[in-house]
Amino acid sequence: MQVSYHGHSVVQVMSNNKKIIIDPFISGNPLTDLKVDHVEVDVIILTHGHNDHVGDTVEIAKKNNAFVIAPYELAVYIGKNGIENHPMNLGGAYKFDFGTVKLTQAFHGSSYQEADGTVIYTGMPSGVLISAEDKTIYHAGDTALFSDMKMIGERHDIDIAFLPIGDNLTMGPDDARDAAAWLRAKKVVPIHYDTFPAIKQDPWKFTQMLPNGVGLPLKVGETYKV
Repeated sequence: MQVSYHGHSVVQVMSNNKKIIIDPFISGNPLTDLKVDHVEVDVIILTHGHNDHVGDTVEIAKKNNAFVIAPYELAVYIGKNGIENHPMNLGGAYKFDFGTVKLTQAFHGSSYQEADGTVIYTGMPSGVLISAEDKTIYHAGDTALFSDMKMIGERHDIDIAFLPIGDNLTMGPDDARDAAAWLRAKKVVPIHYDTFPAIKQDPWKFTQMLPNGVGLPLKVGETYKV
């Protein structure tokens, strides 16, 4: 399994010869190295409905004939654009050809604001566990620290965790440090920082708060073999 980081919360995964992208916020993302027209994926996974996570899902899905995995209400909403989707809900798991996806809880909001300002409720926010090729990755989505991360860490042998550190809208570095300890992930990649002034953080400083060798502050565009 191979992962790469592309700014904000955008993560790409290669698993069983399938290309997956999580939360493809590209247009309007000042930190990403991706261009919508160049993204080639088979699957899009969304953690929640905020615009800076849904991003360019519709355009990418149509261009690639990709299907979308998302929390139920969000999947149904995306499906109104004629896009194949697989709705899930918190605590549920499903085995796909690239691996097994399980949605975890996340403490955040979830709504989508359309171009005319209309706000659409898009269900519960989530984190995502992907298990494939004898590896497990965890993308926490946007979340506050919550104690059930201990249980997630106990039940799943997490090889790499993507945790928000931006503060203000999600966990900050101190809470993310505790989350990393509870999850017991072998590697921890900071995400959801620096995109906007309110979430400016130093990813290197954060990783220094973790046990030696655990922090992995991937640069935008950098790839890591899990």
